[in-house]
Amino acid sequence: MKNVTTYKDKKVLVLGLAKSGYETAKLLQKLGAEVTVNDGQSLAGNAHAVELSEQGIKIVDGGHPLELLTGTDLIVKNPGIPYKIDILKQAAEQHIPIITEVELAYRINEGWTMAVTGTNGKTTVTSLIGDMFKNSNKTGLLSGNIGYVASKVAQQTDADDYMITELSSFQLMGIQTYRPHIAVITNIYSAHLDYHGTQQEYVQAKMNIAKNQQSDDYLIFNLDQKELLSDDIKSDVIFFSTTEETNGSYIKDNKIYFQGEKIIGLAEVVLPGQHNLENVLASTAACKLAGISDDAITQTLRTFKGISHRLEFVADHAGIKYYNDSKATNTLAASFALAAFQQPIHWICGGLDRGNGFEDLDAHISRVKHMYIVGETTEKLRIFAQQHDIAYTICRDVKDAVTQTAAHSERGDVVLLSPACASWDQYKTFEVRGDEFIQQVGELCRQNN
Repeated sequence: MKNVTTYKDKKVLVLGLAKSGYETAKLLQKLGAEVTVNDGQSLAGNAHAVELSEQGIKIVDGGHPLELLTGTDLIVKNPGIPYKIDILKQAAEQHIPIITEVELAYRINEGWTMAVTGTNGKTTVTSLIGDMFKNSNKTGLLSGNIGYVASKVAQQTDADDYMITELSSFQLMGIQTYRPHIAVITNIYSAHLDYHGTQQEYVQAKMNIAKNQQSDDYLIFNLDQKELLSDDIKSDVIFFSTTEETNGSYIKDNKIYFQGEKIIGLAEVVLPGQHNLENVLASTAACKLAGISDDAITQTLRTFKGISHRLEFVADHAGIKYYNDSKATNTLAASFALAAFQQPIHWICGGLDRGNGFEDLDAHISRVKHMYIVGETTEKLRIFAQQHDIAYTICRDVKDAVTQTAAHSERGDVVLLSPACASWDQYKTFEVRGDEFIQQVGELCRQNN
């Protein structure tokens, strides 16, 4: 961790508690700042709020009073809080800097910075990179959107370490000086338009990952989307592709190559799904550029089977296989899951209505035998099912959906939770949703034994 004096005696407002706000407030106090934590929800009985208050940090909850801006030098906001709320609009008008916690983490990180973003695949790529580092003689510390608070992880870094951060578009909107030595963009499709408003704003947020990079930095990019690259990119762009030879990683003769060097045969890669080949190529390129050995990379590719809630195999009961893909929070991710199976699919889908349709899935539902529809998007998905002449059942929630599958599935079928929607209409996170699926599958198996 760098010895930073920038925040000494500065008045900093941490907007939103949660995990990142809690760690941010503690770090800023350690750096000598006068810290106030503000959350729109009541924090009565919140253990973290009590702890921070006992440490002398001011807590203001139940709203965002504008008087908090008086004398404030900096705002560190929770990524999920939209910029359109009054206190942030007023702060912008008063030219108060607004950053997200990953910017603060970058400023104190003593080591190298590697960052991963994209609409889909970023958690898988980040996890693959982390595993490759683990198998090597280099230290790589995972952080960010993958579940490890960046400002906490950054305090543990030494000069030779890599801090590997998964970044959402929300986080990238709040950076100023953030400059990864190696940046990865897996892909950019339509997502989070309820937050960003337009696709152009969403793309720009993703591309922020490279805005401060220089010619001695690297941007790893999907060759299929090279048209999204702007002329103002200063970094060395390294492409990956499943279909063409590139200046980076690619597939040729059923083998993975990086800059002309064979890395591994495709038959040795255990991570399932055609879509995961792009994730493998992106992570391989990142680790080669970071100096990770081929042995460490291939060891991971021969053993890494995936991450929780991403096409996660749950059980095989009475010849029916159950898969948890709760992390599929958009139509593109769900299309990858639907395309991964040859067997008849019992598809559990639906969730938060972000205003989009499901036409993107038209080409991927030929094997769907029955749909089990939940959440705010029920009516849209009911119409979608009727348009494609697919049997459907309207369900209360994921637990009910799993129960309903028992009446329609048979040996050789697949039951797939791949919602194509965010979870927030009924569940706090996609992990909670996936855990409910796993728990109910387990209960179903026990009942029928």
